[in-house]
Amino acid sequence: MEISVRPGGPDDVQAVLALLDGATEWLVAQGRTDQWGTDPHSTSPRRIAQISGFAATDGSLWIAEYDGRPVGALAVGDAHPPVPAAEEPEVYVRLLVTDRRSTGQGIGGVLLDHARDLAQRAGVQVVRVDCFGGNDGALIRYYESQGFTRDVAFSVQRENAPDWPGQVLVQRL
Repeated sequence: MEISVRPGGPDDVQAVLALLDGATEWLVAQGRTDQWGTDPHSTSPRRIAQISGFAATDGSLWIAEYDGRPVGALAVGDAHPPVPAAEEPEVYVRLLVTDRRSTGQGIGGVLLDHARDLAQRAGVQVVRVDCFGGNDGALIRYYESQGFTRDVAFSVQRENAPDWPGQVLVQRL
């Protein structure tokens, strides 16, 4: 499977939302509703605005394609609270999502390699990412398998729902 990565833009917003919806459906089917809930991202004004913002910012959104079809998305940018600010220049992964129908094809690794390449081209020595830190820690272990190490845990307080546990991971290049 030959995966290519290209810059994303406004025409990719619906494809990224579809990838997020597919990932949520996959999580729900596994009984893992704590991470993103059960509602489609494509119907969330907040999520639509977020992805549209990534798409409108040059160098922020990247699309992984296989045979001309989007199979993953990466967004890089600044970390936002409650994630602690970086103490040195970094590339921060704000979004990483892959097509669950293509699981096991290394799409996430290709996109993380792209983030590392962006860092190296910018002369930056650090790549950070945050992820859901709950359930059995599977997502944390995925990033560890990609060469990241745990940095700081954090929590997002939510109204009428349990706090959302997060984990920041870091990779020095």
